[in-house]
Amino acid sequence: MTHIMNTYGRFPVTFTSGRGCKLWDDSGKEYIDFASGIGVCSVGHSHPKWVEAIVAQAGELTHTSNLYHTAPGAELSEKLCDIAEMKAVFFANSGAESNEGLFKLARKYSKDKYGSGRHTILTLTNSFHGRTLAALTATGQDKFHQHFDPFMPGFRHVPANEIGALYAEGDDVCALLIEVVQGEGGVIPLSEDYVKQAAELCAERDWLLMIDEVQTGAGRTGEWFGFQHYNIKPDAISFAKGMAGGLPFGGFIVNEKLENVLGPGDHASTFGGNLMCCVAALATIEILEPIISLVEGKGQYIRKKIDAMNLPNVGGVRGMGLMLGVEIVGNAKPADVNQKLVEAGLLCLTAGTDVIRFLPPLVATEADFDEGLAIFEKVLKGL
Repeated sequence: MTHIMNTYGRFPVTFTSGRGCKLWDDSGKEYIDFASGIGVCSVGHSHPKWVEAIVAQAGELTHTSNLYHTAPGAELSEKLCDIAEMKAVFFANSGAESNEGLFKLARKYSKDKYGSGRHTILTLTNSFHGRTLAALTATGQDKFHQHFDPFMPGFRHVPANEIGALYAEGDDVCALLIEVVQGEGGVIPLSEDYVKQAAELCAERDWLLMIDEVQTGAGRTGEWFGFQHYNIKPDAISFAKGMAGGLPFGGFIVNEKLENVLGPGDHASTFGGNLMCCVAALATIEILEPIISLVEGKGQYIRKKIDAMNLPNVGGVRGMGLMLGVEIVGNAKPADVNQKLVEAGLLCLTAGTDVIRFLPPLVATEADFDEGLAIFEKVLKGL
């Protein structure tokens, strides 16, 4: 690792193989995976149907660019529009790139219709939208706003769950971008009333309502997309992480109002929608279709198991589906707890300032949860 830049706080573990909800390192030690590569491995590790799909495609054709059509891209775009009940898709590679596309979409829509000066994109405090400069600017957490100024103009942060703050905004606004569950911010769902009122305000003022579904998409919350819990119709959503089950894939989906806003030359991505990622996404969707309805119950199973532990250093569990945040209270620090969990053989994540985050594969079973939670209980009781 001496030639890789030191930009990550890596654990001293090197994984060599994985199956389902388990990973093995180079010493043969087994781990239960409640992290899914930060929400990416939605169908677990080395799922046979997923492997078969990408191996078959690799033997035929891997990349042609978006100068040409592909059958997997056409099939996948139709599938995504069907499950999102929207109209058109742009394919990208990552969550940050997908959100960057939303920023361009919003500004062009507004400029085409209203002219210059109506370009500000509102995001929420405690949000996270990516690491590129514009996505970082959109992120509503000061801890990420270090070292990289000056930041991009045309973004403002408003308090989450305070509808009055949105009503107070002026005529320079073109869009609102929200996460319905703030993942990196601590796994905090937005209130139903707030989201519905925000959607109504966006419709009244012709602000685009854009939902960052990078972490909440691909069935993570118990619906294909998190916004579907709120009975709203956004104008555009971004997606990435778990949608292709392990390959770098993202994009955004738009409604009829926006399907023709970006024309040839307005936006592009060399690798976006390549054949390998498209077949991986199609296989992922096929695997997930019969189990999406089970995700909410799986999340409830974990919650009940943790509640029954009566751990004094756990304040509760919040989130949706299999996107869960375990609140750590008392003197324990989530980073230290997470370190001990890894050493004990359970992979989790942290979020916000007080949370151990669970993002297990959606295909995980109760047996997987029992095994992982036994480790969790033992570590937490030993603090």
